[in-house]
Amino acid sequence: MNYREEICYAMRLLGQDPRTIFLGQAVAYPGTSMSGTLAGVPEEKLIELPVMEEAQMGMSTGLAISGFVPISIYPRWNFLLLATNQIVNHLDKLPIYSNGGYRPKVIIRTGIAADTPLNPQSQHLGDFTDAFRLMCQTIEVIRLDRPGDIVPAYEYALRRGDGRSTILVEHTARLAL
Repeated sequence: MNYREEICYAMRLLGQDPRTIFLGQAVAYPGTSMSGTLAGVPEEKLIELPVMEEAQMGMSTGLAISGFVPISIYPRWNFLLLATNQIVNHLDKLPIYSNGGYRPKVIIRTGIAADTPLNPQSQHLGDFTDAFRLMCQTIEVIRLDRPGDIVPAYEYALRRGDGRSTILVEHTARLAL
């Protein structure tokens, strides 16, 4: 399978788990290169949100504490930057300052944008993978460079028994139809 097909398959696999819920912008409706990859995920698992990146991550943490495994979707790193406070100061540190009492597991899906066929300009072309690896102590950041990396990484993020959250970084240019 190609890159897009692997992502679509991984999303369907995640959608089969009764604990998962998907949230973000253009999740229930088209609008980003990631939207179409959710075909086959049950509609009742898709929560469409307005543009409120920080609140989205706070909601994701709350859902995880309540027993869900949220898949929180940010189509580009540059959008995820707006949720950095919730990620670095709350989701990442909650297991530390609760002495392991809370271990919310959130799967964060983001992407590295491409400059072709339409250049979204520098405010949308960031890749902050290494920076988030440095800032996070309990969240693992995995870049999905090859199609064969995708399904195992998403399965790992879902099934991991350590209660850790995972940021999975996709290449959005490879999601084009």
